Amino acid sequence: MAGYVISYHRKSGISEVHSFEGPDGHRAALAERLRLEKTNEDPDLEVVSLVGSSLEAIKRTHSRYFARN
Repeated sequence: MAGYVISYHRKSGISEVHSFEGPDGHRAALAERLRLEKTNEDPDLEVVSLVGSSLEAIKRTHSRYFARN
């Protein structure tokens, strides 16, 4: 199943999405999230990894990350 990493800036409401396709996409997304969290120094930047059937499904279930995009 596909994995997605979302970098969401809480103050601005801007998000950046990276998708990881394929049967191990969820594992690759988790590894990327952990890598990004190690280097993140912005307390207003939230980095999450999510698994879903499509980006559209993620946008429906986690709409707060896409309110201003």
